[in-house]
Order: sequence, then C-alpha cells, then structure tokens
Amino acid sequence: MALTPINLIKHELIGLHAKVVKSTNASNEGVEGRIVDESYKTITIESNGKDKKIFKENVILIVELPDRKKVQVEGKLLLARPWERIKKRFPQY
Repeated sequence: MALTPINLIKHELIGLHAKVVKSTNASNEGVEGRIVDESYKTITIESNGKDKKIFKENVILIVELPDRKKVQVEGKLLLARPWERIKKRFPQY
C-alpha cells in the first residue's frame, strides 16, 4: 500500500521527515528532522545529530511524505505501537 496523506497514520513513520509545530512542551516546538524510532507513546527525531524524544500525545506534527507532500497530524492519532495502528479503526476509514 502506497503512503498517502489519508493512510499515513496506519503506516510506519521511521525514516520520514517531521517537524513539531505545536507542543505542550515549548522546548519541543520547532524540532525538525528524521524520525529514527517510535514506541507506544513517543517518537524520536534526529535533529542536528542529536536524538530528541517527543511524547506523541502532546504534539502536532507536519510529516513529509516520500513524494514531498506535507501532512499535518495530531499526535493523539499516533498513540499506539506501529504494528497495532494498522488494526486500529479511525473515523475516516
């Protein structure tokens, strides 16, 4: 299945470029880089050679797809292990 804005939340995020545009933790706003790891509640973004762990629940991200499209995603929708998100039902599906 190709990665599209519609099915992004059901795909693997590791390797995609992301930017935190809004966060309850002000120090996370503006963090930008490649997603290098993901767990149930966090994503790790490699930015300027350093890894920054960010809680999914507290952020809004802009994720760049391989075809250069940018998609804004509310972190709450990503709360799950990557392999469990595939099974999860979302309102638009």
